[in-house]
Amino acid sequence: MQLGFSVVGVVFLAMLFIPNIKWAKNQPRGYEEISKRENKALLMLERIGEVACSCTAVVFVCPQGFSFPWVLWLLIAFVCMVLYEVAWIRYFKGVQSLIAMYLPLGPIPVPLASLPVVAFLLLGIWHQSPLAVAAAMVLGIGHIGIHLGHLRELSAE
Repeated sequence: MQLGFSVVGVVFLAMLFIPNIKWAKNQPRGYEEISKRENKALLMLERIGEVACSCTAVVFVCPQGFSFPWVLWLLIAFVCMVLYEVAWIRYFKGVQSLIAMYLPLGPIPVPLASLPVVAFLLLGIWHQSPLAVAAAMVLGIGHIGIHLGHLRELSAE
């Protein structure tokens, strides 16, 4: 692990936060009700993971920089973030309903939850930071778990 300031991490966080800010200003009908029934343990893990991922993304840098083969981890992570943006574009250009948030993107289930988690996991591998990888895993358990719970609840209706 090498401490420093990661511009790459800041770019990833911007790609994460910008569509979420837009979404927060116009949440779909029913989201507030479904979020009240979220598993509290998963919510706690999600919050811890969000803070930890945000911090580790910015404070760790890859000791090998953009050298091969380490850059492949970064490229795959970036592709995940681009797909995440594609999923948001599809949502914002579509109906913007609650169920639309959980539609798969091709073979990728709950892409608005799973893609950023995978991207930050891969970013942690690129940073060669076990802390960043652990943060992404904690985030994944909470965030993906919550989204799968929402999807299960909506599918049962």
